[in-house]
Amino acid sequence: MPPLAAPMKTPAPSPGGEDVGIDLEGVGLELPVYDIRARSLKLNLMKIGRRGRLETNAHHLTVRVLHGLNLSLRAGDRIGLLGVNGAGKSTLLRVLAGIYAPTAGRITTRGRVVPLLDIALGMDEHSTGRQNIMLRGLLLGMTRRDIEERIEEIARFSELGEYLELPLRTYSSGMKLRLAFAISTAVDADILLLDEVVGVGDQGFQAKAKARLEELQRRSKIVVLAIHSHEVVREWCNKALWLEGGEIRASGTSAEVTRLYQMSA
Repeated sequence: MPPLAAPMKTPAPSPGGEDVGIDLEGVGLELPVYDIRARSLKLNLMKIGRRGRLETNAHHLTVRVLHGLNLSLRAGDRIGLLGVNGAGKSTLLRVLAGIYAPTAGRITTRGRVVPLLDIALGMDEHSTGRQNIMLRGLLLGMTRRDIEERIEEIARFSELGEYLELPLRTYSSGMKLRLAFAISTAVDADILLLDEVVGVGDQGFQAKAKARLEELQRRSKIVVLAIHSHEVVREWCNKALWLEGGEIRASGTSAEVTRLYQMSA
């Protein structure tokens, strides 16, 4: 199992958001794979060509997925994470969210972090749509009062009507995603973490979803977005970080880093 970060309370930001930020100092992450007793010729062959990213000790095999990351984010930063599959983008988001605890280095976070990584996390198939609004909202750190004040707006945005009184198991996959998206984007964030751009529902609803996502980004002090599209990074971000093999290949303005990333393709 990946190492899990211990739950902790995030300090409240200053009223103007000046103290919101994230600092990574030499952050690294190694994930255990399986018991070392399962080693074989196949494992030894796997190690060849991995440039030392596979390591073993007396008990288990680990894979180094992030290494030596130094990064400072401040209010106003809109940073896009670029890199091929397996470069470490989603893993870095999970470290920033506190889902994984770094195995090396230190991360300091100031402000309320809202990760939109798995928007359906915490939803219950046997509870109604309205009950799931409460469940998912609480999981995102909203108070009961916050949820009660926003529940009708969430219901309207989801366009699910009377289905909200039915158990989630009666929903289509598209309906579930629409409800999850409506709940997840109702929360206010100091630091917003996004893994790819969410596309839910039909074409009309997708237009609403994009507008809502853009509004959520405007309300957030810091946004970190993992995406394959350098066009989206240039459009939505003022900074970019190019990851390769769990390490920073380049960082700077979105125009500069996307140009370098395109040249490498």
